[in-house]
Amino acid sequence: DDDVIEKSNLSRQFLFHDWNIGQAKSTIAASAAASINSQLKIEALQNCVGPEIESVFNDAFWENLTVAINALDNVDARLYVDQRCLYFQKPLIESGTLGAKCNTQMVIPYLTENYGVSRDPPEKQAPMCTVHSFPHNIDHCLTWARSEFEGLLEKTPAEVNACLSNPVEYATSMRNAADAQAKDNLERILKCLDRGKCETFQDCVTWARLRFEDYFVNRIKQLKFTFPEDAATSTGAPFWSAPKRFPHPLQFSAVDPSHLQFIMAASILRAETFDIPVPDLVKNPKMLAEAVEKVIVPDFQPKEDVKIATDEKATRSAGSVDDVAVINQLLLKLELCRNNLSSEFRMKPIQFEKG
Repeated sequence: DDDVIEKSNLSRQFLFHDWNIGQAKSTIAASAAASINSQLKIEALQNCVGPEIESVFNDAFWENLTVAINALDNVDARLYVDQRCLYFQKPLIESGTLGAKCNTQMVIPYLTENYGVSRDPPEKQAPMCTVHSFPHNIDHCLTWARSEFEGLLEKTPAEVNACLSNPVEYATSMRNAADAQAKDNLERILKCLDRGKCETFQDCVTWARLRFEDYFVNRIKQLKFTFPEDAATSTGAPFWSAPKRFPHPLQFSAVDPSHLQFIMAASILRAETFDIPVPDLVKNPKMLAEAVEKVIVPDFQPKEDVKIATDEKATRSAGSVDDVAVINQLLLKLELCRNNLSSEFRMKPIQFEKG
């Protein structure tokens, strides 16, 4: 294994510990296994598995094997080992995990089919309209949360930095694209640099509290306004029929641990993207609740003209004349914003850590 241990590995790989983060997986796994059974003789190698390392795993290596046991993390490597075992007529024990799912397969020469004979069908991606507006299982919720994390905390800060580092080139690329994605990127950048720019940790708490209201209150109320409980489809069937679930907005409560945990996590992450120190109050529920109480939350007003996608096959529309005009307006606003910033200002993108 040519990989190193990350924090996310600790929750599912019992041979690794906190103090092993950053160290080679193969070396630490071999050492941990030997400490359990001192009679084990293990040679740990920091090589990947594939055609490019056949100088290491040569014919002599495969011929001397009694059995191969896989613990690989990608299909290409599995198929490569499978083909080698097939060629050299060696038994293979294949295994793998994905979330709560797992598989094992014993491949015995001349008795069973080999791993590469059958392939899993490609995983179906949930339609965006389902994930964002009509989730009906926990996987949809996890996909949505991961998407929001990457959009707000990784992609948008990276876009901000790209824009600030080379504004002329960035503006040209947005004008050339002239599509809905370019418009969305510019709107996100403006939110970060204009009305959503955070300068203190209280600003981050405010952002987190308003984000809670947007996600779990306003969007739900708008959804119920656009599609009331008795809404019907064009064929007259109930709109809110299985697997759709009729939603219910939350009411924020500073005494609800899950609500306060959202504020805590979101404000800390927001502070990190703006390089703002995180005060001790964030770990004190009472003090954090007091900071949240200072936030003024506007009353929600439903909009008549909101379009909520319901077509599972719908894709992002191509650019239009309206998009071009809006993009030019956004670029003008962005230029004004940039003039009010320090030339050294940059955001810090955060990569998602599974651990």
